[in-house]
Amino acid sequence: MGIMYTWPSSVLGLFSSSNTTLNRVMSETELSLLGSLSSISAVVTLPFSGYILDRLGRKYTCITFSLLQVSSWAIVIAFKTVEAVLTSIFISGVTSCTFIVIPLYVGEFCQESIRGSMASGVMMFFGIGMLISYLLGGLVQYEIMNYTCLTLTVIGVLLLCYVRESPLMLMKKGFEKEAAKSLAHYRSVPVSSKEVQEEMNNIRRILNPQLDENTPEEEKMRPDLNSVQKLSIWQFFKKSRSSRRALVVSLILNSAVVFQGLVVVQVYAQPLFEQAIPSMSATVSSVIFAIVTVIAGFLAAYLVEALGRKGLMIYSSILAAICCVILGTQIQFTWGPHWVAALFIYLYCVVYTIGAGTIPYIYSAEVFLPEIKTFASMLIMEWTFMCFFVVLFIFNPLVNCIGLGGVFYIFAVVCGLTSIFCVFFMPETKGLAVDAIQLKFATPRARNTV
Repeated sequence: MGIMYTWPSSVLGLFSSSNTTLNRVMSETELSLLGSLSSISAVVTLPFSGYILDRLGRKYTCITFSLLQVSSWAIVIAFKTVEAVLTSIFISGVTSCTFIVIPLYVGEFCQESIRGSMASGVMMFFGIGMLISYLLGGLVQYEIMNYTCLTLTVIGVLLLCYVRESPLMLMKKGFEKEAAKSLAHYRSVPVSSKEVQEEMNNIRRILNPQLDENTPEEEKMRPDLNSVQKLSIWQFFKKSRSSRRALVVSLILNSAVVFQGLVVVQVYAQPLFEQAIPSMSATVSSVIFAIVTVIAGFLAAYLVEALGRKGLMIYSSILAAICCVILGTQIQFTWGPHWVAALFIYLYCVVYTIGAGTIPYIYSAEVFLPEIKTFASMLIMEWTFMCFFVVLFIFNPLVNCIGLGGVFYIFAVVCGLTSIFCVFFMPETKGLAVDAIQLKFATPRARNTV
């Protein structure tokens, strides 16, 4: 995913020049679509992702969407037209469902003590994909880059074939023996072990909430599978105050993912670096940026368990706001040498990645019960990709209107508002099971009635 989403950065200059490898030069609108069209297709297809996840399961959903990635690279290689490239970008956006699947999947079989670190892997490997994309774009020819990306995607599909299905997903479908085997595989213990049996009981309890208007759901869960009346998704949200609150908080946190602004730097890295740091090679700047992103991803995986979700989100957003203000003034007034802009772009990347770039994805995978987790995750990612499209499509016109410095001032305001919101409305979820997390979202009145 990281390779395909940042691929436009490497080819934007080529496709807009007279030396383009396509049948014609891309227009200004087509260049904007090159960076944002994947978000449109994500918005269109994500409503169906919940159904696909429930029908195919986590493993086969990943394989299906990875095969679509293979087809998108095949189209880029086989056809040399503007329309084919844009079609390929559209298809790649369809695979955005993997941003839902991976945190969900990892959160369903990991222990609470390492859940955050493991779920953050999606952003670590997104950074590695960025690094590969920038390196290939700067060092090899266009055709070689595309064939390399196709090969890596095929390898990814083959590796997914060896993954075990989520135990929780298997239990939802009634395959208890298979779920126990999957748990035993991921815990490296026998199927008959006490650890596996305890976790199987926990999954049974989580799958069977019984709700009323005033009581948090997890307090009234029962392990008897046959005694609980199943609720529709809308009935569940209507009865569950804590789930509604969790959804609102998750939507706002995922808005911060987009409007804190680093996605713009990722997609438009080379042209942005050319404008912000003209004294440095845009390719070198982009590669360093990707390396910093990867390192920050590993740092986030450690800090998210060491410091918790809430504190990390608050302080990283404050630091990101400071970086954006300094960047905006440096770009607008050039009060220091060009390396100052480079330094603070990289610092901005680090603090964003350990905060808004990682935590909202983990958070959304932690706070919902299995009954509504797939639907809620789909709704959150649908909103996120709508925001992605807006910010990527308007970025170039906005820069032309208020300047690159002014855009960073907007990002700074969003970062500041995010930190304030998290102080008052974001419960900590570090090391907690979903029942305890749901209690944190309950109102004081509801908590007192338990």
